[in-house]
Amino acid sequence: MYAIIETGGKQYKVEVGTTLYVEKLNVAAGETVSFDKVLVVSKDDKMVVGSPVVAGATVKADVVEEGKGPKVIIYKYKSKKSYHKKQGHRQPFTKVKITAIEA
Repeated sequence: MYAIIETGGKQYKVEVGTTLYVEKLNVAAGETVSFDKVLVVSKDDKMVVGSPVVAGATVKADVVEEGKGPKVIIYKYKSKKSYHKKQGHRQPFTKVKITAIEA
């Protein structure tokens, strides 16, 4: 059994026990979060596709941790103009573990 959910503007294929990194959620570590935007649910060789979401379907997950991703360096440079600009960015994330798919 698997489902395709949408969170943070991205879509993820999840199964029970899957651990994934999603865009930062305002939930503390150790708490439970529920994803209501379930686009597809596949159970016993039968697929239910929502338009746009499957009615009554939810995916429950436990929040494992919050953190920041690796640093990405943005470097701007114009030749012969003495223009250099260096900037770094670390995208915040929430690590979740899927516990249940209810459809």
